[in-house]
Amino acid sequence: MFDARELLGQVMRGGMGSSTQSRLGHALGPQGLGAGGNPLSDLLKGFGQGGTGGFGGVRDAARDMLGGASRTAQENPVAVGGLAALAGAIFGGRTGVPGGALGGGALGLLASLALSSLGGDRQAQASPTQENPAADPPLGLREPQTPEEEQELQAKATLVLQAMINAAKADGSIDQGEIKRITGQLEREGAAPEAREFIGQEMLKPVDMDALIRKVRTPQAAVEVYAASLLAIELDTPAERDYLRRLAQGLGLAPTTVQRVHDTLGVATPT
Repeated sequence: MFDARELLGQVMRGGMGSSTQSRLGHALGPQGLGAGGNPLSDLLKGFGQGGTGGFGGVRDAARDMLGGASRTAQENPVAVGGLAALAGAIFGGRTGVPGGALGGGALGLLASLALSSLGGDRQAQASPTQENPAADPPLGLREPQTPEEEQELQAKATLVLQAMINAAKADGSIDQGEIKRITGQLEREGAAPEAREFIGQEMLKPVDMDALIRKVRTPQAAVEVYAASLLAIELDTPAERDYLRRLAQGLGLAPTTVQRVHDTLGVATPT
């Protein structure tokens, strides 16, 4: 069985176009998750200032924020190392970032985006705060502590991959040539044969939004699936815009939540 978190990083590194990069950069910057009041604002506030100026201090900031009563920073490598790796790849042009670290950073970003977009009581209940410092951050912002949590994190990474692939097929732009190109790129990235086979099979399947939605169990997962889908497409065709509208409706996302996702990623909401 392949490591879905590593595969997610390899997919992002191998197929991250300019739009995806700019959206991730916006999310990591002061206009996105780096804004004051977000659970990760202290960690992310230096990333959007250009170059790699904020990268050097990210681990120290993460230790201060994530090394609270329930866990040390060393036990939170997804948030500490993953988000740092993702920021380095986006702002510093780093190409040698391990797939597992980059995939972990993507999951951490999506988890934080979900907490921020849902807001209010859900955010307070699911993330550590000064009033509730012992609360565990959700998977994606911390490493799994049990085999069951590891399985859950792998399932989360798989769902994110399926969401991205399903969205990319929305306008019918993936053909056999594109599948061959992507799986070839994954091979050069070092992806295992079974991982490449999984991607190829997912790309060959017809678009099935209903099947994707049935796998979503929580409001946080709904936001993560929507955000991952938005990262995967240009949103420049009627088919893609219609897909996102129907996905938001099927996931039961409130218009205000959808707007927050788009604002964080710096993408106009389809009308």
